Order: sequence, then C-alpha cells, then structure tokens
Amino acid sequence: MTAHAQSGQPYQNTDRSTDASARYIQDLFPVQTEGIDYQSVYDALTQLYTNPLDLNTATRDELASTYLLTERQLTSLATYRADFGDLLSIYELQAIPDFDLPTIRRLLPFVTVAGNSRLLGNLPTPTDNYLIIRYEQLLEEQKGFSEATPGKNGKLPTRYLGNSQQWYARYRYSRPRAFSVGVTLEKDPGETMGWQPSARRYGFDYVSFHAQVQNRGRWRNIIVGDYQVQIGQGLVLSAGFVLGKSAETVQTVRRPTLGARPYTSLTEYGYLRGVSATYAIHSRLDLTLLAARNRRDANTTAGSTGLVATSLQTSGLHRTQAEIDDQGGLLETNIGAHLLYRNPRQWQVGLTVLHTDFDLYYLRRDLPYNQYEFTGKHNLVMGLHSGYIWRNWNLFGEIARSSGSETNSGGMGMVAGALSSLTKRLDLAIVARHYDRNFHSFYSNAFSEGSRTSNESGLYTGMKYTIYRRLTLSGFVDYFRFPWLKYLVDKPSSGFDYLLQSRYMPNRQTAFYAVYHEEHKEKNLSGSDSKEVVGTTRRSIALNAEYTPLKGLSLRSRLQFGSFTYAGQAPSNGFALVQDATLDMKRLSVSARLAFFSTDDYDSRQYVYERDVLYAFSFPAYYNQGFRHYLLVQYNLSRHLSMWVRWSRTNLTNQDTVGSDLDQINAPHKSELKIQTRWRF
Repeated sequence: MTAHAQSGQPYQNTDRSTDASARYIQDLFPVQTEGIDYQSVYDALTQLYTNPLDLNTATRDELASTYLLTERQLTSLATYRADFGDLLSIYELQAIPDFDLPTIRRLLPFVTVAGNSRLLGNLPTPTDNYLIIRYEQLLEEQKGFSEATPGKNGKLPTRYLGNSQQWYARYRYSRPRAFSVGVTLEKDPGETMGWQPSARRYGFDYVSFHAQVQNRGRWRNIIVGDYQVQIGQGLVLSAGFVLGKSAETVQTVRRPTLGARPYTSLTEYGYLRGVSATYAIHSRLDLTLLAARNRRDANTTAGSTGLVATSLQTSGLHRTQAEIDDQGGLLETNIGAHLLYRNPRQWQVGLTVLHTDFDLYYLRRDLPYNQYEFTGKHNLVMGLHSGYIWRNWNLFGEIARSSGSETNSGGMGMVAGALSSLTKRLDLAIVARHYDRNFHSFYSNAFSEGSRTSNESGLYTGMKYTIYRRLTLSGFVDYFRFPWLKYLVDKPSSGFDYLLQSRYMPNRQTAFYAVYHEEHKEKNLSGSDSKEVVGTTRRSIALNAEYTPLKGLSLRSRLQFGSFTYAGQAPSNGFALVQDATLDMKRLSVSARLAFFSTDDYDSRQYVYERDVLYAFSFPAYYNQGFRHYLLVQYNLSRHLSMWVRWSRTNLTNQDTVGSDLDQINAPHKSELKIQTRWRF
C-alpha cells in the first residue's frame, strides 16, 4: 500500500487541484493583456497548486502566493494558529474570523492539514510518485514538413529537420516539505532526436532535472539541477511564481519571498542549472547560496575582437539549421547569495547579490533603442528588500543597483507598495516603481507594464469591494512612462490602463462576471516609413456566465469583444462567442467547446483560455473569421492509470490557408491531437 493510500487522501486529489487552478487562471485573465507570458504563469501556478500547502506549517508568504487570501484573512489565520495551535481539519477554517464560505471553497483544493497535529501526532505527509507521457500531432501538413524541391538558384528551400510529432515525458517523486526528484523531457515538432554528448544532445532536445531535500536539521532547502528563485519584489531574482496586472486587482501585485524551487516547466529559458542551498544560521536568519552554469541560445557573429553574442533566443525551438546553430551558443555563469532576517513581529529584511558572467562579449545591434542595453561580459546586481506587517497592512519594497564592465550599466531599480484590508469589505493595493533605462537584471520580474524590468516608471492603484458576500466590484488604474525608446516606439512614451470588474455568485452553482479593460499606449504607426509615434487604444469587454444545471454537468457561456485603434485611423474590431460544457461522471470527465469568432485582423485578436490535458496549457489567439472546437476526455482506468485524449480544430471561413512561412497549412483548417497517460506508482 502506498503512502498516498495510507494517508487517506483520494488518489485524484491532484486532478481536482489542477482543475481548480485551471478555473482560477480563466478568472485571473478574463481579457488579453500584452506582455504576459501565459505559459510561464500557468506552469508556475500549476507547480504551486499541485502540491497543496499545509495550513499548519505554511508561511505567510507561501499562503499569499496562492493569491486567494486577503491581508485580513492572512492575519486572522496567523492569529488563530498562535492562539489555538494547529488546525485539526481543513474545515476548521470556518471557525476563523474573516473566512467566508466562498473563500474557503476556492481555497480547499490547494491546501491540506498534515504534519504536526495536536490530536494525531506527527504523521508523514503523502508522497506523489508518477510518470506522464504525452504525444501531440498536427494532422495537416505544414510547409516546413513538406518535400523540398530546388529553386531557380538550384538550392533547396529551408525545411524542418525533424518529424512533425511532439513528445513529452515527466517523472516526479516528491513529498511536500521533505524531498523531490524529477526529470522532464520534450521534443518539439520539427526537432530531431539523437544521442551526441559532445554536442550536448541526449535523446530529447530538452532535458530538465532536479533533486531536492528540505528541512534536514538547519538545512532548510538544497536543490541540485534546475531551479528558480523568488526573492523580494523580484528586482534581482524572480521566478514565474508571480503575476502582474490581472483581474485579481489587489493580491497579485506583491511578490512573496519563496526562495528556491525546483523547475519543471517546458519553457526552455529563465531557469538556473546548478546548486542552491539554504541554511538556517539562526531561527530568524537564513543564508541562501547559489551557483549555476547554463548554455543559452544566442545569435553570434564575428566581431573585431572575436565572436560576439548579439541577442538571446527564448523560443526553445531547434528545428532548422539556423536555430540549431544558435543552440547553446552562449555560456552563462551565475554566483549569488541571499541573506534573510525575519522577526516574530512580521518584519523581514533581505540582502541579495547576483553576479553573471558570459563567455562571449554581449553586444546588441547598433539601433537607437538599444543604446542603453547591457554590453560586456560581466554584470553584478545587488538588492535590498524589506517588508513589514502591521495589523491588516502589508508594507513592502526593494531597491537594487546593477553594475557591469561597460559604462552603460549602473542603473537603479526601485519598487515600493502597500496592501491593506481597510475594512472587512474593502481591500486596497498601491505600488510605485522606477527602473532606470540602464538597470540590467537578467533574472528580474518585478511589477511592470513592459515585459522587462528596465526603462519604466509607474504608479498602480487597485481595489476590491465586497458589496455583500455574493457581489464584488474590483478595478485598477495604472499610469506608466518609458523614459527612453523601445522596440517599435521611436521616442520616449507614456500611457495608462484601467480595468473594472463585477462578479456575482447567487449560489454555489452559478456565477456571473463582467470585465472592461482599456489601455492607452504610444507606438510607431503601422506601415509608416517615417516611424511616426502615435497614440493607440485597446479596449476589451468580457461577459461570462457559469452554471450547473445538473449534478456533474457544468456550463460556461462567454461573449468577448475587443478593438485596437491607432490615433486618427479606423478601429480594428473583433469578437468571440464561446460555449463550454464539462461532464464529470466518477472516473470519466468530458469537456467540449464550440466557439465562433470574427476579427478584422490580428490587432483585434481574441485570447480565450482552453482546458487541456494535465500539465498542458492552451491560450490561443482567435483571429480572422471561423469556428474553433475541441473535445477533451479524461478517464481514470484505475487508481494508478489515467488517460487523456484531446482533439481540437480551427476552421477559417475567410482564408484559404492557416499560418505563415514554414508553419503555413495549405487548407482553411488546423487540427491537433493529444494523447496522454499517467501512471501513479
């Protein structure tokens, strides 16, 4: 009998947690937002949610990282644990002040009560031991996989070197707060498989691994292999465990300090490969040391002093000879440390240092917007972060400075903010940030409007008001300024955006929400040779209804509209009408979607989240005119074996082809098939 069975927890717990996280992600991003890496967000949340937090041992930052609890609720839980000791059951949350039933229901899939119990003693937490294998195939032929015929010059056109199949495998054996061992393998469509250790090829194109032990005496955490680190407000080290602006307008703006965590994502960049160790010098003082060496994909060219790297590639795709030539072209070495002090009065302060070395000189292309980009082979970032909790106020901030081997480094980055539960019904968030145009921090992910923590200043204010427990209103306003040029913006620019949301839940089986988001930015006028910079406006509206007419049957209806306008020009408009249905019957779960969409062009594309197989993510952009539908079936054959099959298809009614360049399909439709199995040991 496995430890999972001994614990008395049902074997499908992870599936319930993953389904709940999928629903939560749909709510977090009801309308599209530029600059968000949705895949990284989903991977990070899945890592958090598939390992439920122990309510008796989780830190405030760990609980805050779920984005489900307000400051008042976090304070109430900490006070309750201090006054009455460990919780006996998850359902004891009902006895804690400020915890209402809707919050508890949303929280249940992501938390547990284990470890030390004043009734049952010290019981081991359950283990999770599984193997997943996934096969994916695009059913139509793309140009990159077609037969190549010589052109007029006698040369063969570019084609993908591998076949069109995609393979993925993951093995993980873990026990929360104790240990974790895992391996992740992936081959993308068009990539080849081969064993060439001299070329750093080990079968699958992407290989990720980790081994972790926790809470062994004073050693709080040791990781060997691939990992990410989340510290302070993300000016020096920030993983994908954070969100920015979203429909959760208050809790997601602060970054929690979570330390190092194993990396299991399929995103092939943004992680460290090496060793990280956290040691408790004192009960209140932790020291984390890290060392890593990564091969980064990079464009390289011959310079006056030798080979020079001109840009980093982050797609993780190695399908053509040009992409393979960039693979592992830049060797990166990181050495870092973090010293963290916490006191019983909920005050913390930390010092972070990260030194990065490249084996090649890094020099971006000679373009105006690159004038203040990092140049050289060495970069040092030092940061100081702090946080203080007073009653229902959470004050936080971080300041950092970068310095490199060239004169264009030496910038500062600063973040300061506050979260507060002003009353039982009103929550507030305020965040101010400033990042110099020459602030360079390669692993930063602080709160920002842009995709990078550089060349930006801004002020964000968010609120959430509960009129009564079934009806909430929320919104934010964010003003931002970019002091220097950006890609496709050939002058200093500024802008603002705001979001308004209303959510109504008349009962457990029914929920409605409406969202309006408007964003104003400046960009180069499309198609203009003069590179004229003009104002742009993007508007998005989403109306959503969820209801459960029968036991086991849940429906979701959605209508969304969006427009994008360059100043002085006609708007580009688009909409999507979506109907989802999910039927759960003991071991069988079936989900389906039928969607109709119409957009004037790509500028008015509509992003719509789709359910997928376990640990996979789908958030496609609907554009042009047509229909989109999919069918997802999950069946648990036994307590050990589960299977998923997903078929999806897009039919365009105004186009004869789908895609472009090597991804072009010479037909007005695109069909995808996924088959996945999981074996629980």
